[in-house]
Amino acid sequence: MFFRSRSPSPANSPLRSRANTPTSSPHRTFNDSLMEENIEVAQSLFDRWESNNAASLFTGDRQEARQYLHTVKDLQSAMHHFIAQTSASEKLIKAQNLMETAMKRLQKEFYQILSSNRQYLDPESVSSHSSRASTISSLSDFEDEVEDEFRVTTESISEVERVSMAAMTDLKSIADCMISAGYAKECVKVYKTIRKSIVDEGLYHLGVEKMTFSQIQKTEWDVMEIKIKSWLNAVRVAVKTLFYGERILCDHVFSSSETIRESCFSEMCGEGAIMLFGFPELVAKSKKSMEKMFRTLDLYQAISDLWPEIDSIFNYHSTSAVRSLAVNSLLRLGEAVRTMLTDFESAIQKDSSKTPVPSGGIHPLTRYVMNYISFLGEYSEILSDIVADWPLAVQTPLPESYFGSLDTDPEGTSSISVRLAWLILVLLCKLDGKAELYKDVSLAYIFLANNLQYVVAKVRSSNLKFLLGDEWVAKHEAKVKQYVSNYERVGWSKVFSALPENPTADITPEQARNIFNKLILSFEEAYRKQTTWVVPDQKLRDEIKVSVAKKLVTPYRQYYEMHRSALMRLCGSDSLVRYAPENINNFLSDLFFGVGSVGSFPSSSTSPPSSTHSRVKRGH
Repeated sequence: MFFRSRSPSPANSPLRSRANTPTSSPHRTFNDSLMEENIEVAQSLFDRWESNNAASLFTGDRQEARQYLHTVKDLQSAMHHFIAQTSASEKLIKAQNLMETAMKRLQKEFYQILSSNRQYLDPESVSSHSSRASTISSLSDFEDEVEDEFRVTTESISEVERVSMAAMTDLKSIADCMISAGYAKECVKVYKTIRKSIVDEGLYHLGVEKMTFSQIQKTEWDVMEIKIKSWLNAVRVAVKTLFYGERILCDHVFSSSETIRESCFSEMCGEGAIMLFGFPELVAKSKKSMEKMFRTLDLYQAISDLWPEIDSIFNYHSTSAVRSLAVNSLLRLGEAVRTMLTDFESAIQKDSSKTPVPSGGIHPLTRYVMNYISFLGEYSEILSDIVADWPLAVQTPLPESYFGSLDTDPEGTSSISVRLAWLILVLLCKLDGKAELYKDVSLAYIFLANNLQYVVAKVRSSNLKFLLGDEWVAKHEAKVKQYVSNYERVGWSKVFSALPENPTADITPEQARNIFNKLILSFEEAYRKQTTWVVPDQKLRDEIKVSVAKKLVTPYRQYYEMHRSALMRLCGSDSLVRYAPENINNFLSDLFFGVGSVGSFPSSSTSPPSSTHSRVKRGH
């Protein structure tokens, strides 16, 4: 690179003293003549453009701009030639002054292109055609090919892309020329000033703001949740469009110098990126609560998904702080999630409600925990990363019967599958304890069947089905059937025991009446008690009714038909009609909607509830 001087050397400088020393070769060579001609051509061209200061080199005929840049290159060759002979010749000083003029002109042109093409050089436009820009950039040493490539390429693109690519090509040409001439500082200053304002403005419009830890701690969660949502939208645009586009443009314009590219991009985007990625780390450090779990996971997932782009865009040494901050945010967010999972498990175990759920329905704890866990299942991939190196530690003893439901080391099962299965296990153990609050054992089994059925349904209808597997589902469905079987055995034992062992056996009318009275009394007792109970799940409700009906109505019908005449004489037609087998079925169909009242018993006109009535009373 040639010696760069801003003004003629003073009379007492070494440069001027060397110019006064007679040279030993006063005759001019061919190269001298050629270099002198380069200076004269530059003088003529630069003077012409300076006389028309308002004109722009890079609008209209692009041939003029190419000629100007060629002339600057030739002038630089002349300066190299003359400085090799003497560092203080008049020709060198003249050439230096001309170079100053040319650089001021190019600096002005550089500024004008950046300013007037802001809308065409927005990061989104730049990133959308970066491959084309790279193609043209690769031909930068062969201007004729560049011009042809540019012409062919722009024939098939939109006007916005055409103008954008033209501006990028011109900016690169000017930057290459100024850097080669030793005027990189002036070029970079203009670029940083304009493009940093675009970055800052872009982040502002995306809603990115600088917040301190104290501010985040004092912000109400509902307000903070809005800010997190805004950040989640902003970070994707900022990384994939704003920072990526600026990196593409910066790399293209300053492709001739890696040092300049790094310095320029770092100063333009580093501060904004630090502000952007500082936010999730502060959120992670703030007070933990279970309601913050899913937004914390959203923050983690956003950074995790964008990490390849972050690592690529900010791969300079001077932007390592951005990468470190993004990684540290992931670590902090992961720690926060693990803390909240621990608190969630602890909250389940510490639930101390002692009031039985009316009618044996779904416990609020079951609804809350399963809704929470099913949402966690939607984040299984991210959660697997977070808990991969966090072994499950069983701190509270659970009944031995439950351990078979959880394989703590299943081949091919992710760590999050095991952990979610464990959380469900903790819930089921807690529900076992709450079932003991019911004085009626059969109602306790209805409660357990209802709640386990709700758990299984939640698993089946969510991503948990794929995480826990068919075997888990089948095992717990079998457990529901076991609870139902226990309910039938306890809740209908008196009724079933009142049925004759052989319904069609030949017995006396008096024996038939005694069996009938005992059977009806036990049925009324069971019905009055169970009519207020509820089974919200329609499928489970129907299965229970069908199962009870098979065990009760079928043998009862055989007995009823066999002894109808004797019962008519001894019990009367009213009682016989009221307790006909079809009405027993009707009575059973009224159960488990939670609409009856203790002590009431339907008349013979009772019929199964209508579909509308059923939908209103079932609930979930």
